[in-house]
Amino acid sequence: MAANSAAAGPGPGEFVRSRRPGVPGVAEVLRARFTRHAYPMHTHDTWTVLLVDEGAVDYGLERHRHAGDRSAVTVLPPHVAHDGRAATPEGFRKRVVYLEPDALPAAAAGFFAGAPALGDPRAWTAVSALHEAASRPGEEFEAAGRAALVVDALRSRAAGGPEPARHEDSPLARRLRELLDEHVVDGIALADAAALLGASTAHLVRAFGHHHGLPPHAYLTARRVDLARRLLLAGTRPAEAAARAGFHDQSHLTRHFRRVLGTTPARFAGVVRAGA
Repeated sequence: MAANSAAAGPGPGEFVRSRRPGVPGVAEVLRARFTRHAYPMHTHDTWTVLLVDEGAVDYGLERHRHAGDRSAVTVLPPHVAHDGRAATPEGFRKRVVYLEPDALPAAAAGFFAGAPALGDPRAWTAVSALHEAASRPGEEFEAAGRAALVVDALRSRAAGGPEPARHEDSPLARRLRELLDEHVVDGIALADAAALLGASTAHLVRAFGHHHGLPPHAYLTARRVDLARRLLLAGTRPAEAAARAGFHDQSHLTRHFRRVLGTTPARFAGVVRAGA
């Protein structure tokens, strides 16, 4: 156990950044680095889903000591006391997704209190992708889909079953595509789409990906990029094109425009004007 002390004061390079993402089921996302700080025994009223990106963490849970590092996802139930400190002199860097208390059934608390570490690389990748999406303004639709898949996988793990598989449901996938096509600019919440189509959010996301070869958020983003491209071709300025195509702001459009088309909206618009 490291000899760190909560009274030692901030260590070099320590930071904490937190955000409430406005995503159903996700209360908060946090990113932090600690070298000297040690958490005393405390509880949360949320589910804590922890990734360690650098170093290692030593923590106590249910009167047992545990270690967390890059090899596992750590899941801590609500209202269960735990502490935490760096397990190495270099400290640790972490990302945390806090899920709402009702995201998982109460029975799952007992399972994760006894076995908080998930040594599954797929789970690590899924939680990492959720954290990144929930940390970026404008990506709430993507984050909602990723949250549904993470919660469904954790629920299945706690129930002793395998990770849910993607199932063929072409009619459902087509109906969701039609809904997305109707709401390219204004968008539609996945929870609302699931309610309209009579399916769980996780099943909706899996069915869409299985049938169309990409997740719903990627399909919707591609439709918005294509709309923005047509607006730019018509002489619309990038900031206005971003708003009219359903993007959060111009930087949000730029990030996805560059990823899809290999250039920025401003450069694309400049080439269009130069060739006009």
